[in-house]
Amino acid sequence: MFPVKRCSSLIQRDLAALCLSSLGSAQNQPASGQHALSPRFLHAGSRCGESCTGPRELHTSRSSPLLQACQMGSSSVRFFSSLAQSLSSAPLEHTHTDAEECEPEPVDPETLLRQCEEVLRKRPPRPNREFIRTRTSATHDPQIRVMQWNILAQALGEGKDGFVRCPMEALVWSERKYLILEEILTYRPDIVCLQEVDHYYDTFQPVMASLGYQSSFCPKPCSPCLDVSGNNGPDGCALFFSRERFRLLHINHLRLSAMALKTNQVAVVATLQCRVTGRVFCVAVTHLKARSGWETFRGAQGANLLQQLKAILSAQQDENVPLFVCGDFNAEPGEEVYRRFMNSPLGLDSAYRTLSSAEPSYTTWKIRPSGESCTTLDYVWFSRHGFSVDGVLSMPSEEQIGPDRLPSYHYPSDHLSLVCDFSFIQEPHRLM
Repeated sequence: MFPVKRCSSLIQRDLAALCLSSLGSAQNQPASGQHALSPRFLHAGSRCGESCTGPRELHTSRSSPLLQACQMGSSSVRFFSSLAQSLSSAPLEHTHTDAEECEPEPVDPETLLRQCEEVLRKRPPRPNREFIRTRTSATHDPQIRVMQWNILAQALGEGKDGFVRCPMEALVWSERKYLILEEILTYRPDIVCLQEVDHYYDTFQPVMASLGYQSSFCPKPCSPCLDVSGNNGPDGCALFFSRERFRLLHINHLRLSAMALKTNQVAVVATLQCRVTGRVFCVAVTHLKARSGWETFRGAQGANLLQQLKAILSAQQDENVPLFVCGDFNAEPGEEVYRRFMNSPLGLDSAYRTLSSAEPSYTTWKIRPSGESCTTLDYVWFSRHGFSVDGVLSMPSEEQIGPDRLPSYHYPSDHLSLVCDFSFIQEPHRLM
């Protein structure tokens, strides 16, 4: 049993009461190259153990910012819920991301990682996960690291999901948020696709902005989080991308349809341009309908998403713009929606499947009152004509996950993160 600990200087406030967070001072930070790696950092298989030179790094100052983090009160809940319910099934196109007019004070990711480790020092380390390399990149262009993760909405984890083997103390937000941030900081993705985000405005948007990410959030029209007492607002999909690596061209928020009906599921689609290569591509994040018995419904949602993505791609000047689609599809590989994506005219493939003829044995493993569930529901899809897979992050073993499964004291969600490294496939005219 691991007791709940105090918050560190990462976000020194009660999230239910205050609107100002501080990451503290970095005045005691060791000089670059002199800091010792903590056991938590070594156990996690850090990205910084690999080559982290060039544009892949987020070069930020060592000073810690004051983050303006506004509480999602009842009026905000009603506003965002009403806004989401007003969406049609057609794409809503934007040319900006959330709060991009505010230039946050940058924070050094190493400093922030140390603060996370300090808060979590009494918890067991996260599972050690190694990267599986599929090939040596044939291009000199920097790789693109993509993270896909259903982080578990706080309201659902504490209120509705019923993880019977997970102590409630392990789910307390004042610590669980640090576990989530530690995972992101360890692997340093260039693009982060999250589902079940219900602490976007007060935590993830300001913190990720200080780390060099732009972002966009689309809430579910009728989020189940709103049924939970003391909720922090609706959950939804959030997309983050490195400002240093990419330039934003467009953002689209989609409300998915199925069988001519608007549904409660959404997607965020960003059209980005790589600042190094000039290449344009799209990335989408989504979360399809859950529950057994809804397989046909999910298939229809997937078909609608593919149709809307095709329309977005068709609007580009280059008809060969490649695509990433990340999400919790709530569907095992045998389902209709999986087959739709595999056989799509968009030419998509699953990143983890490229390692073998099958997907991972599981991406989620949980125990609820109805029983134990160990399934593969999460995927990173990519355009075969545009990207090659250079490596993926392995899944932890059953022993590493532990007998109580997920979430737990050492892992913050019932879903495991998927992390993939990609390279652009060289275009023929660029070879001449």
